[in-house]
Amino acid sequence: MAENGNGNGAGAAPQQPQQPQQGQQPPQVKMQVVSQYVRDLSFENALAQRGGQASGVQPEIKVQVGLDARKRETEHEYEVVTKFTVTSNNKADGKAVFLLELEYVGVFKIEGVPEQQMHPFLLIECPRMLFPFVRRIVSDVTRDGGYVPLNLDNVDFMALYRQELARQAALKKGAEGGNGETKPA
Repeated sequence: MAENGNGNGAGAAPQQPQQPQQGQQPPQVKMQVVSQYVRDLSFENALAQRGGQASGVQPEIKVQVGLDARKRETEHEYEVVTKFTVTSNNKADGKAVFLLELEYVGVFKIEGVPEQQMHPFLLIECPRMLFPFVRRIVSDVTRDGGYVPLNLDNVDFMALYRQELARQAALKKGAEGGNGETKPA
């Protein structure tokens, strides 16, 4: 699996949580998929363009995943974008077999999620709900392109989220610590 994309979800302004009164239950989390759609889809069959055939090719598959989220104008609605880039190269000669790029979007109505938990909720739980649809699209497109259908492995969106947080923290630390001082190991 690959890298967590460059989407940071910074546009996702969370709602203010409702504070429960003493003795009351915290608000129930409500999530509804309002809509979902393919924003962009591209499949480049490089092997076919060169006049090659899929038989005898030993594909090496690389998958990159990017995530982004933003608040919509409608109250409690958020847009979550999952970006998948799937590249396949022939193991024997390293030449491109195919390139698939997919942006799949879900619009969610979310209520009852505390403000400090909204960002991870949008970039972990929402993509998790969209993933089966992404998997199906990738499988159908690769099959229709003349290859064995590619069934993507499950994506650990929590691990991707944590990797992105660590990457951002390292960038921030690098920007702050760029004064030439060395730290003991």
